[in-house]
Amino acid sequence: MTMIAERGLEKLTMAALGRAVGMSSGHLLYYFHSKDELLLRTLEWSEGRLGAERGRLLTRGSATVRERIDAYVDLYVPDGHRDPHWTLWLEVWNRSQNADDDARDRQAAIEGAWHRDLVALLAEGVSRGEFRAVDPDRFAARLRALLDGFAIHVAIGLRGTDRGQILSHVREFLDESLGRPGLADA
Repeated sequence: MTMIAERGLEKLTMAALGRAVGMSSGHLLYYFHSKDELLLRTLEWSEGRLGAERGRLLTRGSATVRERIDAYVDLYVPDGHRDPHWTLWLEVWNRSQNADDDARDRQAAIEGAWHRDLVALLAEGVSRGEFRAVDPDRFAARLRALLDGFAIHVAIGLRGTDRGQILSHVREFLDESLGRPGLADA
């Protein structure tokens, strides 16, 4: 993951990766068959780790739903330019146009886990009266699109965007969009 983040997949050679991990390039190709498969498996590994962390954050019983959504957002947004996890996503998205059905299905499964967790949080917030009534699935799709757009800006190092600004924008959006029921009527 670190080598992909530092060099990008195009500049990564199996020989250099093999040297870094103490394997021959032949062994790497035996296990991964291609750089695209290596990339997708690395993303799946990274997402497995993030999924476990997300699960811990989102099931904290003492936290409000809004606090857990803020934790979700915090985990989603890259730490900064060339964030290794987000570099993997950018590489996968870049290659998605030419991916086979299996690769697309695996990518969709990863994205689906993020979506389902967010939908569940939103539904819980609505049912507890923490949020005004929204369609959790539609709101989650829109929020994730907003997060993806902002995250790309941070990950590629677009000037004028940093993690703190993005988190502030998203929290403001959530305040305006999910505010407590009846607040807009006051």
